[in-house]
Amino acid sequence: MKILYFAQIKEIIGKSEESIKLENEISIKDLINKLKKRNSNYKSAFEKTSNLKFAINCEYADLNALIKDKDEIAFFPPVTGG
Repeated sequence: MKILYFAQIKEIIGKSEESIKLENEISIKDLINKLKKRNSNYKSAFEKTSNLKFAINCEYADLNALIKDKDEIAFFPPVTGG
């Protein structure tokens, strides 16, 4: 699975993307919990999931949406225009 990080998430983690292997489908919430266990940067980046948006294969999703190994998931803050 390809994971894309944007804005402050990218800054805190120190990378804009990475790939990981999934054996089974998992929810976005479970993926976040898995990532938070990596180190303090991930834990800090995903501390407040209520402030984040998620997309699976360019489609908005919620924390309970399921991700497969071939999917692309993006994490980003709410976007405002002006």
